[in-house]
Amino acid sequence: MLGAAHAQNAADKASGQTPAVPPAPAAQPVDLPDTVAVVNGEKISKADLQAKFDEAVKASGMDVSKLSDDQKLAGYHKLLDDMITEKLLKAKAADIKVTDADIDAELAKIKKNFPDENAFKEQLKLAGLDEAKLRAQMKTGLAETKWIKAQIEGKAEVTDADAQAFYKQNLKEFEQPEQPAKVRASHILFLVPKDAPESEAKKKEAAAQAAYARLKKGEDFAKLADELTEDPSGKGKGGDLGFFSEGQMVPEFDKAVFSMKVGDLSKPVKTSYGYHIIKLTETKPAEKAKGPMPFDQVKEQLVGYLKNQKQQSAVQGVISTVRNEAKIKNNLPELKDTPAPGAATDDGVPPTPEPKGSN
Repeated sequence: MLGAAHAQNAADKASGQTPAVPPAPAAQPVDLPDTVAVVNGEKISKADLQAKFDEAVKASGMDVSKLSDDQKLAGYHKLLDDMITEKLLKAKAADIKVTDADIDAELAKIKKNFPDENAFKEQLKLAGLDEAKLRAQMKTGLAETKWIKAQIEGKAEVTDADAQAFYKQNLKEFEQPEQPAKVRASHILFLVPKDAPESEAKKKEAAAQAAYARLKKGEDFAKLADELTEDPSGKGKGGDLGFFSEGQMVPEFDKAVFSMKVGDLSKPVKTSYGYHIIKLTETKPAEKAKGPMPFDQVKEQLVGYLKNQKQQSAVQGVISTVRNEAKIKNNLPELKDTPAPGAATDDGVPPTPEPKGSN
């Protein structure tokens, strides 16, 4: 559900979704008027817009000194547009009742993201909030959401016929791709840490050789794997790795397992993880493309997708109507073409470039 953007931002900060970064230097105004906008007779001040901009810069971690005046102005326009919408929605939802129980329920969802109450409060502090401020923002946001839901009621219904029509018009999107050949294997891992001394690596190799000798004498692979493997994911499962296709494992493991036959047992194989003894237990041949998935298999997901699309469209329609009915005067300097590269993002600041060589 769209709308109530400021309340959602507060909730995201409180739930730790916005990474904490050191405070960035405050952005210097780009020759902004004291009153940046007037909405139905109510003023939005330069100071309020500047505070929003500084908050967006801080959340992004961007060095404000690297922003051009055009980029700053693009950010101001985007943030002011959001502030205008928030002000209009807040007025529309002024009479909507939101109970403490409503807020408690939403707050409980947020707190589930934290190990304990102290961690929650620490994140609030980093976000520049306390619980009282968060609850106040959530109350406004929930009221706006309730109001918007009332406006779009009945406008986001999707029938099976709607889903069927979409399915028929987009059959290529539901094609079942060709499946590569797969194998199922189990392994016993003798882990060798990357920084382990040569003496430890030799001990692990010797342990792997001893285990291999026990298996060649007839000991049960699954039992021995549960006893010896140092792979936590295979412990208690006989070392089972499930099915995988070529290229999913590290190269040395991949090469060994895809040269084996069902029932084969490998000698210790050295990889970046350590030493593995591998047993191939099952294979699946490659499968050709089977055409589109049957409608019944995708109907539920399709209905959900189409309903979400209709909801978003309906919400945008409501917001457009609210804005068109309002008296809005934007006093910001006009925007030039958005500079590229480094065009302003939805947060009003250009994206942070990744350093060369980063993954």
